Amino acid sequence: MFNSFAVSVTFIRSSLMGSSMEYSSGDDTEISDSETEYEEKAYEELKNVSQQFKVSDDAYTCPFCPKKKKQDFLYNELLQHAIGVGKCSSQKRTRKDKANHLALAKYLENDVAVDSSPLQQATMIDPLADHDRDEMFVWPWIGIVVNIPTEIEDGRYVGESGSKLRDQLTRKGFNPTRVRPLWNYRGHSGTALVEFQNDWLGFNNAMAFEKAYEANHHGKRSWQAKNDSKSDLYGWVARADDYNSDNIFGENLRKIGDLRTISDIMEDEARKTQQLVGDLTTVIEAKTMHLLEMENKFNETENSLSQLITVKDKLLQEYNDDIKKIQSGARNHLQKIFNDHEKLKLQLETRKRELELRGQELAKRETHNENERRKLAEELEEEVINQDDEKLKDLKNNYGEEVYDAVTSALIEINEYNPSGRYIVSELWNYNQGRKADLQEGIVQIMKLWRTYKRKRGMD
Repeated sequence: MFNSFAVSVTFIRSSLMGSSMEYSSGDDTEISDSETEYEEKAYEELKNVSQQFKVSDDAYTCPFCPKKKKQDFLYNELLQHAIGVGKCSSQKRTRKDKANHLALAKYLENDVAVDSSPLQQATMIDPLADHDRDEMFVWPWIGIVVNIPTEIEDGRYVGESGSKLRDQLTRKGFNPTRVRPLWNYRGHSGTALVEFQNDWLGFNNAMAFEKAYEANHHGKRSWQAKNDSKSDLYGWVARADDYNSDNIFGENLRKIGDLRTISDIMEDEARKTQQLVGDLTTVIEAKTMHLLEMENKFNETENSLSQLITVKDKLLQEYNDDIKKIQSGARNHLQKIFNDHEKLKLQLETRKRELELRGQELAKRETHNENERRKLAEELEEEVINQDDEKLKDLKNNYGEEVYDAVTSALIEINEYNPSGRYIVSELWNYNQGRKADLQEGIVQIMKLWRTYKRKRGMD
């Protein structure tokens, strides 16, 4: 299980080399012939001894990025930087700049890799290669650094801060998370605890840290040897003997860590992984059941919606058909009303013309009758009924004054309307007022008779 987490620098370096070679290959159509020529020229210049960019045994600088904030790279960091710039697609990098960096990557791969320092060679070693998995380590992974230079100030020992030592170790590629200088009653003890990530990457960094110091003969055995003087820093990874020791770092190790074997940690991680897998399986099963329920509800809802849509479409079609029928019936009815109206309008206009003609005729007749009445009145004034007539006398004596008056009135009216022949003539009469009706009253009475006629015939 550990091998799947361990970092093999050799593999990383080979991958970077492959990436660089693939990018700078002549098959890459994005690099022109002139750029390839410029890359070759820059490569030859880098091989010249005047192009020095190694700042220490294990640190390099990029000769083409003098203004870059980071000026010291480990070998692999500089190689990755050169390849990354050389094949980037950013418009901020010129073709010349990219060609320079490709030449730098080629130079590092072909001419510098053989000169890797002991620190870099140590990072290529499998951290479990020479360790028993039942060996006890301090967990989380902790390194020990001793022989840190100190000096006396105001009666107490002082030394470098933990952050400064952490940065130094980080630049070497060990990536500690924290460095704790250990202090006692006399001040800085000249020792420090180096903390790494509590995972397999952290273990790899811790073992690389230990191997690097061992390669420089500054490991634990060299520190414990009493046959020579000690200079510079010594470092190693804390184990059971360090944890159980009575010195200052043993006391502090017991405060911040526990003793565990690699096998224990692997088994614990396996249990956690198994528990996690079980929990995830349970969650996935629950999610799957929930998904199935949601899918069933969705299908039910979809079917219900489909049925509702079908019913709605049917109702809408029926409604539209009914509306069309109503509209058609309304149009027909309105057309019939319009036709009847036009017909009645024509009838009324015809009747109006007839009434107007009749009125004109009646007016003429009334005028004629009025003239005849005036003539009759004039004649009646001249003609007086002969009251000595024997017949009238017999009528008065036999039937009384009332009959006599009626006969004489009738004779007067006959003389008025037809004095020449004394025959009966029809007259328009107002029975309510007991008199002859005038022309306006006659027209009103005719209109009443016309309305009654229309209602009887259903013409309204």
